[in-house]
Amino acid sequence: MNPLPPPQAFLIDLDGTLVDTLGDFHFVLNQVLTELGQRTVDRSFIERTVGQGSEHLIRSTLAEVGADAALYVEAWARYQQHYEAANGEHSDVFPGVLAGLQALRSKGLPMACLTNKPARFARELLRRKGLEGFFDQVFGGDDFERKKPDPLPLIKTCEALGAPTSGSWMIGDSSNDAKAARAAGCPVVLVRYGYNHGEPIEQVDADRFIDSLEELAAPA
Repeated sequence: MNPLPPPQAFLIDLDGTLVDTLGDFHFVLNQVLTELGQRTVDRSFIERTVGQGSEHLIRSTLAEVGADAALYVEAWARYQQHYEAANGEHSDVFPGVLAGLQALRSKGLPMACLTNKPARFARELLRRKGLEGFFDQVFGGDDFERKKPDPLPLIKTCEALGAPTSGSWMIGDSSNDAKAARAAGCPVVLVRYGYNHGEPIEQVDADRFIDSLEELAAPA
């Protein structure tokens, strides 16, 4: 692992990093599939698939159950309706997140939540879980032309925070976060407990791995 530069800002992923949202995805996707007359999927499939935006998740789910790809438009409409209602109902904040965010906030540095989740769902989830007050900015997957692992969302978020990419730590749970950060020139910290497409997280190129956000309050 590489030494981390002093932080000048924090960019923090949402699903799999701050909140365990697999239950929400599982509940909503299976509602949609049932209404479309398709078989349901299990949590392990969702854990391997989340992280690249809702559109990717829905298309991948339809392919997984052997449904006609033409069902995407209807599935997407139903998904948005059900997710808006269920957002946060089947999810939990990960242990150590609240204390970790409090410690990071106490440093007086700008902070953003940066996720591939649609922005309105992300902002509402943070509100429902009592986490919205920690962030100066919240950006979702539909706020920019491209999503992580493209570096654009990180570059634009750093601009919004007024911080250089070289000093803005990207804190996430997957190779998507790491690839985006490397391409943007941001330091990378990955949590060990999240969703990394079914692959071991420590095989990902990162500067540091942590078991809890609380670890960021102490020196490496």
